[in-house]
Amino acid sequence: MAIKKSSKVATSQAASLKKILKRCSSLGKQNQGNCYIKDVPKGHFPVYVGQDRSRYVVPISCLAHPDFQTLLQLAEEEFGFEHDMGLTIPCDEVVFQSLISMFRKNST
Repeated sequence: MAIKKSSKVATSQAASLKKILKRCSSLGKQNQGNCYIKDVPKGHFPVYVGQDRSRYVVPISCLAHPDFQTLLQLAEEEFGFEHDMGLTIPCDEVVFQSLISMFRKNST
């Protein structure tokens, strides 16, 4: 029974990641004329963080990290994923910078 439950969780997470990736990849198609999308390298996506909505370009590989998935769930609950300007994450900027720094250290 525990295997079935973990399988359902993994399937749900995979579906959520596919939805997020589809949304992130569709940003470039919908906003080809906007300069904020043109400077995003392949394999990355922009996010907006903190009260001032500071922009960060993060690698798609971050989507697989459980802590980043938690942030995405919070973003979906608070803002949804339908934004003209990109994915907004409800997180203090300093905390987000620390988290991204941790991802980079672990990936090297």
